[in-house]
Amino acid sequence: MAPNSKPPVVKIMDYGKFKYEAAQKAKEARRNQANTILKEVRFRLKIEAHDYTTKLKRAEGFLKAGDKVKAMILFRGREQSRPEQGVRLLKKFAEDVAEFGTVESNPTIDGRNMVMVIAPIKNKSEAKAEQNAARAANKQAAREAKPDTASAAE
Repeated sequence: MAPNSKPPVVKIMDYGKFKYEAAQKAKEARRNQANTILKEVRFRLKIEAHDYTTKLKRAEGFLKAGDKVKAMILFRGREQSRPEQGVRLLKKFAEDVAEFGTVESNPTIDGRNMVMVIAPIKNKSEAKAEQNAARAANKQAAREAKPDTASAAE
């Protein structure tokens, strides 16, 4: 219990119980641990404004959930001779999601693709805890609203 005190203070307990409690703590720590997943959003170089906003909202959702986002531009044919347009598009994308994430790796060309990774500002466990709190608040609000509707029907 307190090995640095004089004389040392100890606690006599069952070793099986000690092992069980240690296993339970380890299990709880594993359950609360959340792994960050790499999600992918693919673009074409000539993307329409509405399609871009759809992809942007999808990426924002991934970042809010605490996942990393890999933004990828697919080049076809003559588009490969214009990598500066791809860099411009990815920089614009990074500016648009700056509220939710930061650029982890700058745009790099990988064969016919240009790739950029964006890391979330919140880590996965914080996002998960926030999501659970919001869900609990919604349930509580629904419970409070339910009796009011029952009395109004009578």
